Formats: sequence, C-alpha cells, structure tokens
Amino acid sequence: MARRKLLGRIIIAIIGLIIVVLVRPWYTLDETEQGVLLQLGKPVKVVKESGLHLKLPYPIQTVYKFDKRLLEYDSPPEEVITRDKKTLVVDNYVRWRIENPLLFLQTVVSESEAVVRIDDLVYSELRTEIGKVDLIDVVATERGEIMDTVTRRASQKAKNFGIEIVDVRIKRADLPKQNEEAVFERMKAERERQAKQYRSEGQEEATKIRAQADKERALIIAEAQKQAQIIKGEGEAQALRIYAAAFGNDPEFFAFLKTLEMYEQGITENDTLVLTPASEILEYIESSRKKEGTN
Repeated sequence: MARRKLLGRIIIAIIGLIIVVLVRPWYTLDETEQGVLLQLGKPVKVVKESGLHLKLPYPIQTVYKFDKRLLEYDSPPEEVITRDKKTLVVDNYVRWRIENPLLFLQTVVSESEAVVRIDDLVYSELRTEIGKVDLIDVVATERGEIMDTVTRRASQKAKNFGIEIVDVRIKRADLPKQNEEAVFERMKAERERQAKQYRSEGQEEATKIRAQADKERALIIAEAQKQAQIIKGEGEAQALRIYAAAFGNDPEFFAFLKTLEMYEQGITENDTLVLTPASEILEYIESSRKKEGTN
C-alpha cells in the first residue's frame, strides 16, 4: 500500500514536470536582449533586465525579444543633388538601437522593417541637407556638420518607431559614372593650362636671366678691353721711352737698327735687293770687314 502511494506520487510529480516543461512558465533574457511581455496579445510589461523571468503559460502570455545592442545598417549608394546642381552618389551607414521595445513592436515589429524606415528617414534628411550646400563643401569642409544635422533630425523622427539613431556617416561620395570622364577631362585641361602658364613664366624668367647675363658679359668684356688698351698704351709708351733713350745714347746705331728692321719687314726670300755704293748698309758692311781685317 505504501509502495503504491509512493509510486503514485512519483507518477504525479513526473506528469507535473512534463506539464511544466511543455507550458514553460518562464523565459530568459541574456545581456544583449530586451523583451515585451504580451498577455492575450496585449502588452503588459517591458523587460530590460537579463536573467530568468516567470510568465503565465503559453498562449496566455508570450514574449517578444529584441536586441538592445548598437546595430549598424549599411545603406546602398543613392544619388543626391547639391545646391550647385551637381549629382553625387553617396554611400552612407547608420548606427542605431531599439530604445523603446514596446513602441518598436507596435510600429515596425521587426528589425528588417525598421531598416526600411531608417533608410527612408536618413535618405530624406541627407538629400535635404546636401541640397543646401555646393559640391565642394560636401567634399571638403561641411561633411561633418551635415552628418551631425542628419543624425539629429533623423533620430527625432525615428523616436516615433521606438528607435534611436546614434550616428550617420558618409563612407564615400562619388560622381556618377557618366560624369567622371567629363570631370577628369576638365581637371586634365586645368592642369595643362597651369603647366603652360608655369612654362611660359619659366621661359620669361629664363629670358630675363639670359639678358642680364649677356649684359654683364658685355660689361666685363668692355672693361677687359679697356684695361687691355690702357696696358697696351702704357707698354707702347714705355717702349717709346726706351727707344728714345737708346737713340740718345747712339743715334747712328739706332738709325742703322731701324734700317735693318725696315729691310727685314719689307724684303722676302724671293726678292732681289739692289744697293747703290752710297748705301748705308754697304758702308756698314765695309766698315765691319775692315774692323775684322785689322783684328
């Protein structure tokens, strides 16, 4: 009898355990999750604490779990038009999180639907803000300010879906393929124009340098010629003084020497010289022979 009672209790316990396992009157949330508890389809509680939680058996109460981490959405490239009517292909990404899981469940239900709403909001704000500035400002100076404004405004609108948009950033901003070649050609033409300008300025400067060098060269040559003429004149004057001094010491020899120089300069090997008996050169030759004979 006692054994039957014990066996009955064991069977009841096993049946109760099976029922508990089947109906699962609990649920767990890990550190990355948050949940919304529904009772007969109506929300009754938002749970953000991780761990084990109790609930009424299914289908009386059910739990919808959502990620509470910072999520990232990489949107596909989209075309936007700047204030100066230039088209840009903008590739951006969004960091976002589920801030209000109950509102999120009531409006967008799933993350895939949330991404669609986020993409619409961000693209709308991005198109508006980029349309207020010129292309060069988007690329060079005002990108950070544009992104901060887009993030703030898109986040305000996303609160209606229980979403917080934390950051919006542009990864790339390119020209459309059909415009790249035209832009590159304009850039090439501009660089060629600058190169021609630099070459022209260089040639002009080279001409100035050459003209200045030629001028200095002419001045140096003129100064050298002047000094040469002065030195030459001084040498000739010195020679004349020497000649004058020599002439004063022996006028006869000096006259004879000049006569010889005249003969040397005026007579070549093929010339025949005819002298008269009264020629001074003959007289000198005769006197030289007599002196040699006497010696």
